[in-house]
Amino acid sequence: MAAIIQGIGAATALTSANSLDTKKSLFANSRRSLSERKGRLFVARSDGRLSSGLNGRGGRAEQLITNAVAAKEDAAAASTSFKPGHELLLFEALREGLEEEMDRDPTVCVMGEDVGHYGGSYKVTKGLAPKYGDLRVLDTPIAENSFTGMGIGAAMTGLRPVIEGMNMGFLLLAFNQISNNCGMLHYTSGGQFKIPVVIRGPGGVGRQLGAEHSQRLESYFQSIPGIQMVACSTPYNAKGLMKAAIKSDNPVILFEHVLLYNLKERIPDEEYVLNLEEAEMVRPGEHVTILTYSRMRYHVMQAAKTLVNKGYDPEVIDIRSLKPFDLYTIGKSVKKTHRVLIVEECMRTGGIGASLTAAITENFHDYLDAPIVCLSSQDVPTPYAGTLENWTVVQPPQIVTAVEQLCQ
Repeated sequence: MAAIIQGIGAATALTSANSLDTKKSLFANSRRSLSERKGRLFVARSDGRLSSGLNGRGGRAEQLITNAVAAKEDAAAASTSFKPGHELLLFEALREGLEEEMDRDPTVCVMGEDVGHYGGSYKVTKGLAPKYGDLRVLDTPIAENSFTGMGIGAAMTGLRPVIEGMNMGFLLLAFNQISNNCGMLHYTSGGQFKIPVVIRGPGGVGRQLGAEHSQRLESYFQSIPGIQMVACSTPYNAKGLMKAAIKSDNPVILFEHVLLYNLKERIPDEEYVLNLEEAEMVRPGEHVTILTYSRMRYHVMQAAKTLVNKGYDPEVIDIRSLKPFDLYTIGKSVKKTHRVLIVEECMRTGGIGASLTAAITENFHDYLDAPIVCLSSQDVPTPYAGTLENWTVVQPPQIVTAVEQLCQ
């Protein structure tokens, strides 16, 4: 069974034309060594500007940057205009952020199934085991409840573990450890223990991975007190969120999408850290606020091109922080556009969109000129058949139609 799971993961990770092995030389040539980029720490804001900060642990996310809204510019130019820089695939950006933190802080360690000499099912930890040894990059048995509990215990004793779930769906086996231990121990110990642990891994609807490997667990974990949740969508924010999550004293769940690992982007050579509680302004606009995250960001941007041609000016925000929501950035947008469309891959019932709708209604109801519209995945197990799989997930034409109806 483990071999089958690993095979599925490896096959999905190699969806681009070149294999990961051929990308090895690209990775080696495109990135500068970590030692060349050490020195000053730069903090990246949502508008793409860099501000200098202090090197070192830096503590909690709120100490890194304040909320900011980007100047008016289109698409993801804020994160691609850095020069000089180096191009990385998203899984390589995650690895680079993890490697930088392991170099900086000897208490950072990695554990999970096949994270060691195999390099992880999606190669996020490739090359780390020979560099740091088997104690800091620990291969574990196929027992999610055991190694998740072990990682939480290690965090209580002063380490900063990064726990990889080979697939986020498997972490349901560790739900007790994540909810009753990870989220609550700081409180139930009266503040005696901090739990600086990062739980990360691939999830979302892939390409014909079947129902059990296509789960979106954001809605499962959002109700657990004491846990932060973030979702990366670009190589730039993948690295910045990884570093911020490791530095945080709070337990953080980092959601990665299985179909975004081979997304390529130019990122800065300088070290940078993002805010775990800040949304990203992707495209400023005037007519409607579109809130999204993870893979749906690209469906929204595809729809935005059609909408612009039809005369609409949508404002697109990647909420990025799934818990807590960045209500400052969201509220500022709602007060400007007065219309909200939420686009998510999570399920409609009890999903992130439902929680976001409640938060916006509670805080900004008086600024709305139309009811909030939420486009979510169908409340069904994800079918294996490719055509049916697409029908369960929000597609760009649905987004275009929803905006047209909202703006009537």
